[in-house]
Amino acid sequence: MDMDTATLIRLASFVGAGMCIGLGAIGAALGEGYTAGLANEGLSYRPNKSGDILKNMLVGQAIAESAAIFALVIAILLLFTASGGDNLLRAAALLGAGVCMGFGAIGSGIGAGFPAGEACKGMARQPAFTSRLTTNMLIGSAVSQTPAIFSMVVALMLMFMNPGSLPVMPMWAAYLGAGLSTGLASIGSGIGGGMAAGASCQGIARNPETLGQVTTTMLVGQAVSQTPAIFGLLVSFILMFRALPETAALAPAMALLGAGISMGFGGIGPGIGNGMTAEGAVAWVARNIESAGDLTRTMLVGQAVSQSTAIYAMVVSLVLIFVV
Repeated sequence: MDMDTATLIRLASFVGAGMCIGLGAIGAALGEGYTAGLANEGLSYRPNKSGDILKNMLVGQAIAESAAIFALVIAILLLFTASGGDNLLRAAALLGAGVCMGFGAIGSGIGAGFPAGEACKGMARQPAFTSRLTTNMLIGSAVSQTPAIFSMVVALMLMFMNPGSLPVMPMWAAYLGAGLSTGLASIGSGIGGGMAAGASCQGIARNPETLGQVTTTMLVGQAVSQTPAIFGLLVSFILMFRALPETAALAPAMALLGAGISMGFGGIGPGIGNGMTAEGAVAWVARNIESAGDLTRTMLVGQAVSQSTAIYAMVVSLVLIFVV
């Protein structure tokens, strides 16, 4: 069956919308379920604090839900405002937008559930420090949402950028690769940032007097955990804005698509690995604040080594874009 360009663009927007909210719903649901599970555990220890625990649970779940809301917004835009045009590149861009936001919401949704759940559980252990736990939860959860925001930015750029006279070959692969690069890399950073934030809430519940140092260590660890998503964002920008000449050869297109896949998958492990390192450091700072300096230095060295694999992926991506 023959289809014109407008029909293909419309089909791409439909498929992109389905993948966007379908994938985007995974992380938020898991994060919210984790929060509710630990809220029930905390409530069983201290039933008289049910009101505070319930309120904190709902706030934490709302933050975890925001990743899925981002995906819902992009999906609606794809369905109702993203069609039209006569350039086949638009179809690739719309599909890339849906994939980017869908994958990008997974990690942030899961990650935001860790501090929310630990805060609920911590309130049962330290009811006098409920407000401190809530504040720390909000900070940690907000940082965990940044990879989803990166993904939403790339998705919006792909949806509304004007391909102009750019050639379909090989630029279709560049647009799809841009969506994969940020979307996939955001998974690891979202989860890793949440692991550090969860350990922070747990540590404050164990020793509330360490709040300042624990929060500082959490933020440093989260910052490093976000870098794979930043690498993914950088590769996406290069793929979207580097204009290449038209060619009938398939190799250049596959190189561009491979660059997005390389950085996307290459960012998942380092993001989670950095989060594991930060989680351990934050947890032990709360137990032994006198060793906070040594723990922070060890965390940063460990994260640097873990981060090296994301750098390898970025190097390969840049070689695929500029050399191959």
